[in-house]
Amino acid sequence: MGELKCYVVSYDIMNPKRLHRVHKTMKGFGDPIHYSVFRCYLSDKGKIELVAALTDIIKHDEDRIMIVDLGRLDGRVEERIEFLGMHPLEMQSKAVVV
Repeated sequence: MGELKCYVVSYDIMNPKRLHRVHKTMKGFGDPIHYSVFRCYLSDKGKIELVAALTDIIKHDEDRIMIVDLGRLDGRVEERIEFLGMHPLEMQSKAVVV
């Protein structure tokens, strides 16, 4: 199994059908933390698969996806994420793609 990294993925999709497809695809790679924002624990291969899946869905001249690499899972990922207001509940199941 490859080394896992934490990614935050945020998207802005202009078409409701594509938005639904992106959201459904993202649920297979990570956990939602806000509307259109996911936290994903992925290997290098998992990230490549995520990018490929999203690339096939979006319309590149209308939609936008941001992928932020928070680094490897070394016990410090939570220190790199700061919330103001309500902190999201810990997810009971974490999606991990290797």
